[in-house]
Amino acid sequence: MRVKNPFFWAAAIVGLIVDQVTKLLVLNTFELGQTIPLIQGVFHLTFVTNKGAAFSLFSESGEWLRWLSLAVSLGLIALGWFSRLTRWEQWGYGFILAGAAGNGIDRFLRGEVVDFFDFRLIQFPVFNVADVCINIGIVCLLIAAFRPQNGNGQPKRSPRD
Repeated sequence: MRVKNPFFWAAAIVGLIVDQVTKLLVLNTFELGQTIPLIQGVFHLTFVTNKGAAFSLFSESGEWLRWLSLAVSLGLIALGWFSRLTRWEQWGYGFILAGAAGNGIDRFLRGEVVDFFDFRLIQFPVFNVADVCINIGIVCLLIAAFRPQNGNGQPKRSPRD
C-alpha cells in the first residue's frame, strides 16, 4: 500500500517528535527562568512559558488558542489525507501541522507553551521547535506558490514530484 503525501506525514511526525522531545528535555533539566548561554549575549537556552500565541499575543485571553490549534491540526490532517499535494506543499503543510500540534499539545496538557530558544543579539522573543516548524512550513509553501506553473494553473511537476 502506497501512502498518500508521504512527505507531509514525514514532516509532521518528525517535527512533532523533535518538538515534544526537546520540550521534555527542557522541562526535566531546567528550572523556569533558567538560562544557559551557548554563545554569551547572542544565543541562550532559556526556559520560559507562554500562555498566548506568537510574541505572547493574547496571553491574557489565550484559552481559545488550544481549540484553534486543534482545529488547524485536524484541518491539516484532512488536507494530507484527502488532497494530492505537490512535494513542496507536503513539506509545508506537514511542518505547519507539526508546529500547530506541538504547541497545541502544550496548551492542552499544561495550559501554556514551553519555549527555550533565546536569540538575544536581536532581542527576539523566546521560541521553540514547533515555532521553527511553522516558519519552515511557510517558506515551503511560498516556494510552492512561486514555482513555475503550466497552462492549467498547476505547478509544473518535475520527475520527482
